[in-house]
Amino acid sequence: MKHWIIILVFGFCVHVSAQDINHNGTMYTVKGKTILKEGKDVTETLALEEQQSIKAALAEKKKEAKAIEKREKELKKAEKEQKKVEKKQKQAEKALKQKEKIRSKFEKSVKKHDQAVNTYEKLKNKGKLSPIDESKWLKKIEKLRVAREKIKRKL
Repeated sequence: MKHWIIILVFGFCVHVSAQDINHNGTMYTVKGKTILKEGKDVTETLALEEQQSIKAALAEKKKEAKAIEKREKELKKAEKEQKKVEKKQKQAEKALKQKEKIRSKFEKSVKKHDQAVNTYEKLKNKGKLSPIDESKWLKKIEKLRVAREKIKRKL
């Protein structure tokens, strides 16, 4: 709503100021078909060619104002598109970062599981495991395996 008010005020200002023309060093104000100089009607005193040149200058000024307004709209549209592109890029970067984080967690989980299995096998082969320790190791290995599978599903 705020932007519409600003645009409306800007358009009104352009429209109002477009009525004033500086022609050959003299300021004229055009209202409809009348040409005013310092608030006085000088339409009849001006030559037809001069009237036409003043009106042509007014038309040119209006065209320039419209062109400026059009460029501003295009610029705003381009800025919006740029923001959309930046937002999509940030989302893509965030998703990539999240995937990398999950992959890193998966690699750590696999490494921990493999180390636990190797340690368990070494201790078992040396005969240094009591039945209680063996059940603890098996529970630990099972927990690590479940954690690894859970992370693998996230990938």
